[in-house]
Order: sequence, then structure tokens, then C-alpha cells
Amino acid sequence: MTSPAAARRGVLLLSCPDAPGIVHAVTEPLAREHCTILQSQQFGSSTSDTFHMRVEFAHADGDALDLDALRRGLAPVAERFGMTWRLTDAARRPRTVLMVSRFAHCLNDLLFRNSLGELNLDVVAVVSNHPDLGRIADSYEVPFRHIPVTAGNKPRAEEELLALVEEERVDLVVLARYMQILSDDACKRLDGRAINIHHSMLPSFKGARPYHQAHARGVKYIGATAHYVTADLDEGPIIEQELIRVDHSLDPAQLAARGREAETRALARAVRWHCENRVVVNGNRTVVFQ
Repeated sequence: MTSPAAARRGVLLLSCPDAPGIVHAVTEPLAREHCTILQSQQFGSSTSDTFHMRVEFAHADGDALDLDALRRGLAPVAERFGMTWRLTDAARRPRTVLMVSRFAHCLNDLLFRNSLGELNLDVVAVVSNHPDLGRIADSYEVPFRHIPVTAGNKPRAEEELLALVEEERVDLVVLARYMQILSDDACKRLDGRAINIHHSMLPSFKGARPYHQAHARGVKYIGATAHYVTADLDEGPIIEQELIRVDHSLDPAQLAARGREAETRALARAVRWHCENRVVVNGNRTVVFQ
């Protein structure tokens, strides 16, 4: 197996209770290792009294980074301020599973963007409860796994999925219009590393045929929400949303087409920001450093 290339750019993402001196304390170990800061963003929340920060950095002379040495230097700082933090290679490609049912638009969009280099995913599998979209996975040379889900086999199907996640050392699971509800246990085991896309409109329509409901109510906007998966259905922390203006002239099929457009845009941005370590969960909200 080829050894991974040495890191040239690092990303530090952190959250902690707000206190004086955090920025100075964080940047001092970076300076000690002769790093230069390429980008720094921070946010102090007055409602939760928390501090969040993202720092992208490189070695001042262009040499490879010693991330282990940096982690050792940052560990006492993290302990002092009670931080939740991670330090990663900016070029690292998260090992990803894409989950779908029969709607192809989000799957195809993510795979296409990834093939162009717009996303930095290592897609290890496409998983579906139907065999229909295997052809799309094949066209991108991505392994396809059909895991049928019925009322009688759902726990066993989930165990097969979670075994795949474990075996493939998966960092991220994307529900790219996967039309099955994950159990509370699965949501907990995937906490912080599963993203879902959900149609959301003003007002929000739940249940079957949402775009027919939207048409009947004469909505003016079609939308979509990308969020982290939690046991509370469609209530997880929101990463990104997209709205598209519509009018009375559009029929339900045309509204659904606009909805698919919104879904692909919102999901692609959410996945990219997550993979670039730009998203911090703050309670039931997120801080997104763009």
C-alpha cells in the first residue's frame, strides 16, 4: 500500500467555553513549530457563551507538517480551555458512503462533482435499499451494495450497513435521498458523521406528495435543508439551506424539478463544508466557517 503523502496544509477546528486568551494560546504552539497561518476564522456565541475557531496553516518554509508534534503541543491548551477539537491534514479525503433509494439526482450530482475535484471524497460505496441506481455507481467505478429493507429485516439491514461502515473505516455517511428512517441506535452510532437532505418549503409539508401539497397551497418558494442526522427525525443541526423562487404558473412536476435543484445545491455545499472541517455543532445549531 502506498503511504499517504505528508501533510502540507493543516486545519484546526475547535470549540470551548469562551474565555480570554484562547487565540493566543492556540497560535503559540503553531508558531513554535514554525507554522504560518493561511486563514483564521472565529466566532464567540453570546447565547451559549462558547467560542469556535477554524485555523488553516502551513509550514513557513513549505516543508511537510509534523501533525503529531502539533497535536502534542496543542493537547495541554485543549485541556486548559476544555476544548473539543480536531487537527487534520487539509488534503485528507474522508472515506464516504453515499446512501440512496430510487431518486438519482443527489447521488449523480455528488459523484459528478467529486469526479471534477469540487469535492474531496473517497467514496468507498454506494448503498441502496433498491437495485435501480447501481448503474450510476458503476459509471463512476464506485462499489454498489444493495441492502434490501423490509418491515421484517430492518434491524438486520442496519447491522449490515453499520458493519460496512466499520469495515471500511467510514468517516462520513451521506443520505442522498435515502427514503428509510434510521433507528435511534444507528443515529447514535453515526452521530456527527451522517448528513441528510430534506425538502423544506414555506410552509413545511410532511408526508406523501409534498410538492402536490405545495402546489395546492400556492407556495412562492421551494427549498431544501441539509442537516446532521439525529434520532429526532429531520430535527438535526442544520448545515445549509437553499431557496428557489417559484410562482403560480408551475405545476407539481415543475415544482418537484425545482426542488431537486435545491436539494443538490444544499447537499453539495453541506458535504463540502463538512469535509473541509468548516462545521462545528453548537447544541442544535451549527457554526459554519465559509
